[in-house]
Formats: sequence, structure tokens, C-alpha cells
Amino acid sequence: PPTFAVRVIGLMAEWTEAQGGPAVIAERNAEKAGLVWNTIDGSEGFYRSRAERRSRSNLNVTFQTASPETDARFIEEAAGHGMVNLKGLVGGMRASMYNASPRRGAEILVEFMKDFAARNG
Repeated sequence: PPTFAVRVIGLMAEWTEAQGGPAVIAERNAEKAGLVWNTIDGSEGFYRSRAERRSRSNLNVTFQTASPETDARFIEEAAGHGMVNLKGLVGGMRASMYNASPRRGAEILVEFMKDFAARNG
């Protein structure tokens, strides 16, 4: 048997249970994503997403500004604040909030998004 894979699955199962189980993790992910989605929705059009509301992800929040140049500035400034890998695969930005990502990470992103929009909007 693939012993490494079996071991990793076992460790993940233990970690998941220690967090309260899959339902608790799903609830936390929805809260983290909700913070960012609400910021996008409340930005008066500064941020927008191609994702339809009913299809929005709780793990990867995708968004963009009005121009690729502003997106590039957002990504560059975010990196200067320690937020990396925000560049989306098809343009814009993608914030990944996987199971182990803390809520504080989403809060920091939201604070930056609001500040960036205020300075560039």
C-alpha cells in the first residue's frame, strides 16, 4: 500500500477531528470567505467578481478591479504587506482560504482591500 499517502490521510483526519470535524471547518471557511465577499459587494463597484453569487467559493475568492494596471498595483502592494500569491490564474486576484488558514488572514486582507479602494477609488 502507499504508506506515505495513508499516513498523510490519517494525520489530516486527526487534525480535522481536533478542529471539531468537517462541519465546523466548513462553517469557518464560509465565515472567512463571507468577510471577503462582503467587502467586494460593499465596495460600490471598485471590486467585482466574475463568479455568480450562487456559485461563489468558500475556498477561493476571485475578484478584480476596473483595470489590469490597478490589479497589478493591488498585487504588488499586498505583497509588500506579506500577502503573497494573490495573482489570479486568469487575471485579477484570487484569495485562497483553505481549511488551515486562520480567520485573521481574511480580516487582514479585508482591511487592506478597504484601504486600497479608499486610496485608489
